[in-house]
Amino acid sequence: MRNPLSEKIVSVKPSGIRKFFDIVNEMEDAISLGVGEPDFDTPWHIRDEGIYAFEKGHTFYTSNSGLKELKQEICKYIERTQGIKYDYNSEVVVTVGGSEAIDLAFRAMIDPGDEVLIPEPSYVSYQPCAILAGAKPVIIDLKPENDFKLTAEEILEKVTDKTKILVLPFPNNPTGSTLGKSDLEKIAKVCIEKDLYVLSDEIYGALTYNGQHVSIASINGMKERTILINGFSKTYAMTGWRLGYALAPKEILAQMLKIHQFAIMCAPTVSQYAAIEALKNGDGDIEMMKNSYNQRRRFLLNAFKEMNLPCFEPNGAFYVFPCIKEFGMTSEEFATRFLQEEKVATVPGTAFGQSGEGFLRISYAYSLDTLKTAMEKLEKFITRLRKHVQ
Repeated sequence: MRNPLSEKIVSVKPSGIRKFFDIVNEMEDAISLGVGEPDFDTPWHIRDEGIYAFEKGHTFYTSNSGLKELKQEICKYIERTQGIKYDYNSEVVVTVGGSEAIDLAFRAMIDPGDEVLIPEPSYVSYQPCAILAGAKPVIIDLKPENDFKLTAEEILEKVTDKTKILVLPFPNNPTGSTLGKSDLEKIAKVCIEKDLYVLSDEIYGALTYNGQHVSIASINGMKERTILINGFSKTYAMTGWRLGYALAPKEILAQMLKIHQFAIMCAPTVSQYAAIEALKNGDGDIEMMKNSYNQRRRFLLNAFKEMNLPCFEPNGAFYVFPCIKEFGMTSEEFATRFLQEEKVATVPGTAFGQSGEGFLRISYAYSLDTLKTAMEKLEKFITRLRKHVQ
C-alpha cells in the first residue's frame, strides 16, 4: 500500500503541553498547574443567555462570518478599548476559538516559500499552522535578560526579502511578557519599512496588570497591516464555548472568510448569542477575575523569591516562567521528576520553543489553596535537589 499520510503533517510534532496533561489525568491526587484555562465558571448572566438561546430554538446556522449583532459588539469593544474603528460587515469574522483565526490568517496570506517570523517562547500553534500553510517559520529567540520582550532590532536581524508576516504574541503565553506602546511603535516602524504584515494574537489582552494593553493595530499606519486576533476563552472564562474572532483589512478578511466557509460554515450559534451578552455586560466579570489572577500572581512571585528561584515579573496573561537552570537538568527532566516525585504537573519551557529551555511554565489559573499546596511541594523538591548538588 502507498503511504496514506502527508509528509508535512507527519513532520509536525505533537503539542508538548498535552503530554503532561494526559499523564496527570492518569495520576491519583496529582495537582495540575499546566493547563491555560480559567478556573472560574462562565459568569451566570452569560450562561443564562446561552440557555435562553437554546430555549428560543436558536440552533440554526448563522451567516458565515457570524451574527450581525455579535460583530457589531466586537467592533464596539475594540473601539472602546483600543480606539480602532472596524467595519462589522467586511472586517470581522467570528471563528471557532482564536486558534482557527490563526490558521485562517496564515492560509489566506501565505504562498509556498514565504517566511513567517515567530518570536519564541510562544503559543504552540504558530509554527505548525505556518508550516501547514506552506510557510518557512523563522524563529526569533526572545531573551530572558530582556524579560522575553520582542525588540525591533531582533526583527531586523531575521528579516529577508521573503519575510511576509510577523507573529506578535503579546501578552505572551507562556512567559506573561507584555509590550508597551513605545515598544510597539519601534516594531511598527520596522514593519512599515520592511513591508511586513502582523498577526497580532491578543487573546490575553484584557489580562494585564500594570497599565492597559495596547494593540499594534492602534499605531499609525498599522491597522492596514494587522490581523488582530482575540476571543472569549480567557477573558470571560468561556474556553468550552469555542469562540474567537479576527479583525483584518477587507481584502485579507474576504479570503479568510472563504476558507472559513468551506472548512467550518460558522461558529457555534448558541456561543455567539452568549458572547453578545459577554461583550455588553461583562466588564465587571473581567475586572473581578483579573483582580483574583493578580493576587495569585503576586503570591507566586513572592513564593519564588523566598525559594531563591529566579523569575521575572510577568505583566500579562496568567502564567509565570521561573528559571530552573541551576539544577543542571533540562526543562523536561525537571518537569518529569517534579511530577513523579511530588505529583505536581507543570509544562517544560521547551514545549514553547527551544529558547524556553531552562524554564517552566506554571499557570496561576488555579485557586490560591491549590497554588499554596503546589508551592510547598516545589520548595521541598528544589531543597532536595540543592542538597544533592552540594
